[in-house]
Amino acid sequence: MKVILNDDVKHVGEMGDVKNVAMGYFRNYLFPRGLAVPCTEEALAYFETRKEEIEARKEQKRKDSASLKDKLEALEVKLEMPAGSNGKLFGAVTSVTLMNFYAQNGFEIERKKIEIPGSTIKNVGNFTAKVHLYEGSFAEVKVVVTGQVSEETKKLEAKKAAAEKKEAKEEAPAEAKAE
Repeated sequence: MKVILNDDVKHVGEMGDVKNVAMGYFRNYLFPRGLAVPCTEEALAYFETRKEEIEARKEQKRKDSASLKDKLEALEVKLEMPAGSNGKLFGAVTSVTLMNFYAQNGFEIERKKIEIPGSTIKNVGNFTAKVHLYEGSFAEVKVVVTGQVSEETKKLEAKKAAAEKKEAKEEAPAEAKAE
């Protein structure tokens, strides 16, 4: 069924777009919420009169997207995560982690719009992630992950090193006696 969208509908389209949708979707979701109207001559004429307003709204979204892109690319994401001495993280940096970081810094970005190469970051280092914005534009953000070795890990590694040292001392006299 052909409809004209009254408002932006996620995964369908934007205000003023003519789209083909299932009859049940229109009848049960779009129409009762006022999100769409059937595509008729009258509806097309009405949206034609509002075309300038709709284009101005889309242009404003493009400008907002461009300014958001500049702000995101200027902000370096620095995350301190628990990690082992080899640089491997206990856990991973995901799109949810980045979404929470941006929320703490005053940005509202959906987790589905954040793309991390390989879907997660599992090691300490410098990485680049993409944040999808309006109409296919995206911001490339720098992600710096540093390792935070916990006190427990330090103690375990110290015990392991001490045990290896003790073992090496015990083996040395045994080798000397054997000769």
